[in-house]
Amino acid sequence: MTAYIFQTLLNKAGRAGISNDTSAESIKWFRKTAFEVTTVNNQKLMTDKDNLRNNITIKDIGKMFMYVYDPKLKDVLPYYDKFPLIFLVDIDSDGFYGINLHYISPQLRARLMDALYSLRTNNKYDDTTKLKLSYRILSSASKFSYFKPCFKRYLHNHVQGKYLNVPVPDWNMALMLPTERFAGAQKSKVFKDSFLSV
Repeated sequence: MTAYIFQTLLNKAGRAGISNDTSAESIKWFRKTAFEVTTVNNQKLMTDKDNLRNNITIKDIGKMFMYVYDPKLKDVLPYYDKFPLIFLVDIDSDGFYGINLHYISPQLRARLMDALYSLRTNNKYDDTTKLKLSYRILSSASKFSYFKPCFKRYLHNHVQGKYLNVPVPDWNMALMLPTERFAGAQKSKVFKDSFLSV
């Protein structure tokens, strides 16, 4: 079963005669339609039992995840996202690294996502597809430059609950949905700081 908001958008696409594929028309439609969503019930999103995981492993590098997060150093951070949307980049014994797309504006997310698609492992656009990600690859090309303010480290034991593995066909929707939950600053401040740091 697809998470409620993704299913809602898929139903809307069906009524509009849009297929959920990798065509430029489809990608543009899903991004625009998801961007127009004003609110998302993140709690309800995390009830998608088919895509929830108890943990993540090295095999998950290059996949997209959402989860609830309570940072260890939240008292000293200027701001942080309580509901990250990441592409997993690396993993170690007590934590992991990810590109949290919420740290840049939707317009820059789209640009970064278009560049990241060049790293996909295949053209099937299904659960066998992921991105070939590493810090070295991301830092080696200017087309990936917007990843820099998004590259974050997370601790396993500060993830609250499970990880939602976002299916590949839903990436373009997840990219634009307003699921970020920043503490300490408005998202406009986060987007500005990130833009200035690139």
